[in-house]
Order: sequence, then C-alpha cells, then structure tokens
Amino acid sequence: MQANNKVSFNTRAFIAITAAVAGLGLPITGYENHLFQFYPMTVQRHAWMSAHNILAIIFSIFTIWHIILNRHALLRYAKGAAAHVPFIRREAILAICLVGLCLLIVVGHALH
Repeated sequence: MQANNKVSFNTRAFIAITAAVAGLGLPITGYENHLFQFYPMTVQRHAWMSAHNILAIIFSIFTIWHIILNRHALLRYAKGAAAHVPFIRREAILAICLVGLCLLIVVGHALH
C-alpha cells in the first residue's frame, strides 16, 4: 500500500507569512529612504524607493486579505470584547501607547 503523503497548500499561512516578510522589509527600506532623502535621484535611491513602495503595496494587500480570511474569528473576538465592561483591554491600550510613543519620537525628531 502506498501512503498519501501529499501536503496541501496552506493559503492562510502563505498570506500571513507574505504580509510578515513584507512588513519586516518596510522599516529597512524606509530607513534607507530617510538616508537618501537629500541625494540626487540616483539609481540606488530610486531602487530603495521602489523597494519601499512595492513592499508597502504587498503588505497592504496581504494584510487586508488576512483580515478577510480571518474575519469570523475577528468578529467573534470583537463581540466577546464588547460584552466586557472595559471595551479596550490592557493589550490594546499598551499597543496604542507603544505605537503612539514611537510616532511621537520618530516624527518629533523633525521638530527639534
């Protein structure tokens, strides 16, 4: 007898990994864009800009696709969270504060 060892393609994993890889590349290419911002338009600067743009597009598309595929779990979580007295939980408050602090530091350096 022959065992059927065929592994099916996991679409959810593919979408999540693609979004993660693109998301991990965004800070790197964004930092390089920051370094080259006052350079003339060279091939190197254009390449970093193009890399950043395509990573942002891929990240956006695959993140939206990920949300669509997991909408039932997200809606179930939102309904469960709405039943609790504090709608925004500690994790959400911490995440919002962390992102806000990072934005304040990064954007604030332009104001010095």
